[in-house]
Amino acid sequence: MLIFFKQASFCALPSRDLLVVTSQKGIQMYESDGSIMVYWHALDTPETPTEQAVFARGISAVSENYICVGVSSGALLVFDVPSKGSNITLSEVLEEHKEPITDVASETSGSQECIANLVSADDEGNLCVWKSGEEFQLLNKIPGFDISCSSVKLWKGTAVAGYGSGQIRLFEAVTGILHAEINAHARWIYSLDIAPFSGLLLSAAEDSYIRVWHLAMTPESNSVEVAHLHNECVTDTQICGAKFCDGDGYAFAVTGYDLSEIIRYVQS
Repeated sequence: MLIFFKQASFCALPSRDLLVVTSQKGIQMYESDGSIMVYWHALDTPETPTEQAVFARGISAVSENYICVGVSSGALLVFDVPSKGSNITLSEVLEEHKEPITDVASETSGSQECIANLVSADDEGNLCVWKSGEEFQLLNKIPGFDISCSSVKLWKGTAVAGYGSGQIRLFEAVTGILHAEINAHARWIYSLDIAPFSGLLLSAAEDSYIRVWHLAMTPESNSVEVAHLHNECVTDTQICGAKFCDGDGYAFAVTGYDLSEIIRYVQS
């Protein structure tokens, strides 16, 4: 039987790093070198075929010992991960979303002052903002625009969301106030990433462009300013993945649907 993998992500927790892989069958967690699978969570498959596919998508480590994974039912699964061993448990199922989850992200700035430290997005563009703990608390639900939010990040209390319309929107996570709306790309945005130390934002889309932006907090107005810095074009390629290679955003890597390679760029 073929298994189609949806996503893979390294999850860095204070006590250990795990490689998490999702597919239409379930969720697999490996030691960071991929040598040993330490946990497997199977997804519930309906007995009769349905129009909606079953899959897991959206992975993020949060707080001291949790890994959160979204699934196609709209549920957000919270796994409690011990400092070592395979005694990983499903500690909570958060069922606020009604549509398949598209992405999950945790606070990347390292600030301990941020109330919200997790955000999840779904196929209708809705965002749910959470505070982690022994019981996760829903802080805010930011309504969507009936356009899928394909990628989301959380930085200094700001939720940065990329949409199928090619737009990027920045919200104050706790209140839902819209700080900025950018017509960033001509087609579907597939990937956002933030370099937490510099505030650089990377966006990549089906229009073959990767764009680099700079985010800056303005304390006097308690808002975020956005400046466009750089473009790169991978000709005739629908870009599906992009990520900074370091916390300062000095270099970034991209790939596309029809590419068998990863392209790395260095910013001067």
